[in-house]
Amino acid sequence: MTPKEFAERLPDTAFAFRGYNFTNIGRTAELMADPRYCEPIERYLRRAEAVFRGVLNRQVELVERVRRGEDTSLETYAEAVAIIVAVEMAQLEILERQFQIEYQKARLAFGYSLGEIGALIASGSLEFESALMIPLSLAEDCAALAYDVTLAVLFSRAKMIPYATVERLCVRISSEGRGVIGISAVLSPNSFLLMGQGKTIERFRAIMGELPEKTYLRKNDHRWPPLHTPIVRQRSIPDRAATLMNSMVGGFTVPRPPVLSLVTGAASYNDYNAREMLHRWTDEPQRLWDVVTQTLIQDIRTIVHVGPEPNLIPATYTRLKDNVEAQTRGSIGMRALSVVASRPWLKSLLPEQTALLRAPMVRQVTLEDWLLEQH
Repeated sequence: MTPKEFAERLPDTAFAFRGYNFTNIGRTAELMADPRYCEPIERYLRRAEAVFRGVLNRQVELVERVRRGEDTSLETYAEAVAIIVAVEMAQLEILERQFQIEYQKARLAFGYSLGEIGALIASGSLEFESALMIPLSLAEDCAALAYDVTLAVLFSRAKMIPYATVERLCVRISSEGRGVIGISAVLSPNSFLLMGQGKTIERFRAIMGELPEKTYLRKNDHRWPPLHTPIVRQRSIPDRAATLMNSMVGGFTVPRPPVLSLVTGAASYNDYNAREMLHRWTDEPQRLWDVVTQTLIQDIRTIVHVGPEPNLIPATYTRLKDNVEAQTRGSIGMRALSVVASRPWLKSLLPEQTALLRAPMVRQVTLEDWLLEQH
């Protein structure tokens, strides 16, 4: 895609901001090695360093870490938070200054987890330093909670998984007093992310017979801060975030472009409710599927992935595209019988949500890759 084509597609484009992952540097060192791109990236990282020092009262060298290509870990979760937000803002500035492609002219924006804060900063609702202070202030406690937490993917190869049933099982297990478990994200009607303390994931596996047949639970080997679950309440993360945001700068401008919130699955931000929305963001599940559906309903034709090495959101759109293509191919051939049978959750949705059929037409652009391809 040329810069001219990129700019022309903005009215039908949504920018997607990534959240924390177990790798968080991506190709940023390559971008810094390019004389056209180095200054904005280094400047935003220096600004993030200053916020980091002010909040956590210790030295940090984000520029040097990124230049070395030294990735983060759970032990350096706060550094990861600072790097992700800084690099996202720098990429957008580069896009505008070098290629005259203005983020604010896009149709929509959204972000997974930490990415929602990035989207609000980029859209002019929040101020960089003041907004970054909030997750940095809570980062050490969020990371500390991760050491007893297991993340698992709950998915079905057949029917949709009822949200209420999953939620009820989590509440029942948590009430047993041996740890808290909760839904962290809804990736699709047939896939959820769960986070649980101690042996609660195994306990969920033992009683998940209430769920549809061919429903599986697969544990992830990495440790994750249990944001967007009730677990964070154990260190009063939601209320502490709300208290910090009382004196946060900004939050009185309607985001431009509109930001779809993964708390509600809709463009719910106005000129004053960012604090309340982000309070809910701390311990309520990420409704990624609702937001993906909204982008298709609004006929978004391009998704631009912002940040270093985006993963989850691109994979979600790709998986949906593959499923829809298989479903529609199957309607004209005998081979469809087996394809449709293996994806009844998708078949049941298509008559009501025909916007899903647009998924194969959506073009995905990873911004760091696109920038490095320009000569």
